[in-house]
Amino acid sequence: MAQTELRAFAPAKVNLFLHVLGKRADGYHDLDSLVVFADVGDHLTAVPADKWGLDLGGPYADGLRSGDLTDNLVLKAARAATDWANEKGQELPPLHFTLEKHLPVASGIGGGSSDAAAVLRICAEAAGLAIDDDLVARAAALGADVPVCLFGKPAWMSGLGEKIKPARVPEGLGLLLVNPGVEVSTAEVFKRLGAGAVIKKTLPRPTFQSTDELISFLVKTRNELEAPARQIAPVIGEVLVNIEKTSPLHARMSGSGATCFGLYARQEDADAAARTLRETHHDWWISS
Repeated sequence: MAQTELRAFAPAKVNLFLHVLGKRADGYHDLDSLVVFADVGDHLTAVPADKWGLDLGGPYADGLRSGDLTDNLVLKAARAATDWANEKGQELPPLHFTLEKHLPVASGIGGGSSDAAAVLRICAEAAGLAIDDDLVARAAALGADVPVCLFGKPAWMSGLGEKIKPARVPEGLGLLLVNPGVEVSTAEVFKRLGAGAVIKKTLPRPTFQSTDELISFLVKTRNELEAPARQIAPVIGEVLVNIEKTSPLHARMSGSGATCFGLYARQEDADAAARTLRETHHDWWISS
C-alpha cells in the first residue's frame, strides 16, 4: 500500500430528471434518471494509520457530528472496501480519513453517497485493485446513488440505482445549484410519495448532439419526488421561482430535495445568476 496521502473529490450529483417507475414488493422503488456531476463537492484525504478513523471539517461538518461517526457512510464504505479487498486476497491496512464537507447535508445532491464512493476509490487505489462489478454491487448496498457516484460521470441510472449506462450530454453548459438551508429526509419523501407512482417504462437513451436536444428532452420529463418534497419544505417552490427569474434554459429540483438547479447556455450565465441570487438570499447555499 502507498505510504503517502491519498485524495479524492466527491462531486455533487444532480438528477436532471427523476422518474419513479413503481414500488417493488420489497418496499423499494425502481427509478429512471439522467445524472450529471457538478464542479463543487466534498474533499477526502486518507493516510495510513493504526486503526480506521475519521475527522470532519469544512462548513457543513456540524451536520454530521450529531451521530455516531462509526455509523458514518465514510467508515461504512471503508468496511465494505476492506471485505472486498480481502476476498480478492489483498490486505487493506487501516486508513484515517479527513472529510472536508462543503455540500449541505440531506440536500438531494448525493453528498453522503459521493463521499462513500470517494472512499471506495481511495481504498481500491490503496489496495492496488481495479474497480470491478463486485465493488459496484457493494456500492449499491451502501445506497442507491453510490454506484453512479463511484464513476462520477454523466450516466443513465435505473433500477434501484445499480443499473448504470454512460450518457453523453453537451459540454459547456452552465450549472447553478441552490439550497435554501433546509434538510429533507429521502425516506420521508418516499413515504409521502406512497404507492401512487404510475408504472412506466424506462425512457429511451438518446445521445444529445446539442443543448437544444437536451432541453427538449428534459421538458418532457419531471422529478416525481418534487411534490412530496415541497410538502415537507415549501420553500423549494420559492427557490425554483427565484431561479426562473434568472432565465435558465431549464430549472428543477434535484433528487429528493431541497437543492434545485438551473441549466444555462454558458457557465458565465450560471455565475451571473448565482451573483444575482446571493444579493437577495444571503442565507441560501448558492454555487455555480
